[in-house]
Order: sequence, then C-alpha cells, then structure tokens
Amino acid sequence: MPIISTEDNYLTVLNLFTTDTPEHQDQLLTEMGKIVDAATYEGWISSTVHAGQDSPGTANLIQWRSGEDLEKRYSGEEFRHRTLPVFREITTAIRLLQNEIVFTQTHPDLAGRVEVSPDRDDYTAIEVHRVAEADQADLIKLLGEGRDWLVNVPGYRSHSVFKGLRAMFVEGAFAVVYSQWDSKESYDAFRGLPDERKPEPRRANEERVAELTIESDANTYRVVHTRAAGA
Repeated sequence: MPIISTEDNYLTVLNLFTTDTPEHQDQLLTEMGKIVDAATYEGWISSTVHAGQDSPGTANLIQWRSGEDLEKRYSGEEFRHRTLPVFREITTAIRLLQNEIVFTQTHPDLAGRVEVSPDRDDYTAIEVHRVAEADQADLIKLLGEGRDWLVNVPGYRSHSVFKGLRAMFVEGAFAVVYSQWDSKESYDAFRGLPDERKPEPRRANEERVAELTIESDANTYRVVHTRAAGA
C-alpha cells in the first residue's frame, strides 16, 4: 500500500476533481479506475483513488519518480486528447497539483506511519490553501509543526502537509493538508467545535492560518482503489 513519507523523495501529485452529482462522481471513479489499472508509465510509482463524501468529486493521490516522468505523461497524446476531454465533460473543476511531502504526524498508536489504502477505514480530509509565495513557508510550518496539539483530538489518526510546487488549473502558491480520522463523526466534531471551547494553541494556530491564507477549501473522502507499479 502507498505510504506518505518525507523520506521517499517521490513527486506526489494530487489530482482533484469536483462534479455536480453523485452519478457524475461514479463516472469519474469508473474512468479513473480504468486509467489506474492500465498504468504502465515510465516513472509511475502508484495511484490511489478517493471518492468524495461531503461533496461529489474524486481525488487521485499519485506518486512519481520525478517531475520529468510526469511531464512525459502530461505531454502525451492519450492524456491531452482523451483523458482531459473525458474528465472535462463530467467535472465542474479540475486541479492537478504537484507537491513535495514536507511534514507528517500520526497519533502515537500509528508509530509515525501514514498508510493510504482501501483496506483501511480512514475518513480522509483534503484541504487546499492558496497563499502568497512569500508566506508559503510560514503557512506550511503552521499547518505542520504548529498542529502538534492534534494528537489529543478524539478520532485523529494522522496529518501530512504537502508543499505545492506547481499546478495545472491553480494560480499561485499553495499548500495541502491530507488528514486521516477514525470516522465522519470524529472529524465533524473537530471541525464543528465552537471557538470558545477550543484550546488556546488551536485558536492561535487557526487565527494565524486564516491571516496567511488567500483562499481555502476542503472535502472529505474514502479511499476506494489503489494500484502500484508492478502489481
């Protein structure tokens, strides 16, 4: 199963698709599954498909050996003339984000290992934060090291911070938080906690994140399919 780690030095691509109906989400999942199951691209390591929960859409977490390998895929005839047109027909937005994994943290029970697999029951949240380039490093620190208090939140399993390197269909600098939770209930309880009940470290952290963030959005997911090179 794929591991999110700062040590592998993979280029981590997060392809996010939004759509307007559950039926279109099912179409997206079918198309993505076909691509993942047929993948033989040079430098491709793994792909893991996520199904949207709070809002219709999908996420594909893809590991590549290098940016050069990814660019060969993006410049290929199949991607430009079949893959993108099909996705554009059934989506309302497409974001193809290239990232470096810069931080991971887990609940002590997970011993520092962030696994991504349909065999697990993680309730996954993905947040995308757009930020001024000059503030990207500060925001990443707040989203990562600045959230050590998360280990005490009921239902928390892990969170990882991706540094945005470049993107298609996204303007400017960005950072991504990929977090795993025990359940929808635990995640919703965390998100819905009133400000007056939040511990001071959390309030201070969230206020500073809001100051630095130009725009942010989030959706929740379940992992539904994965495949690695050679499988």
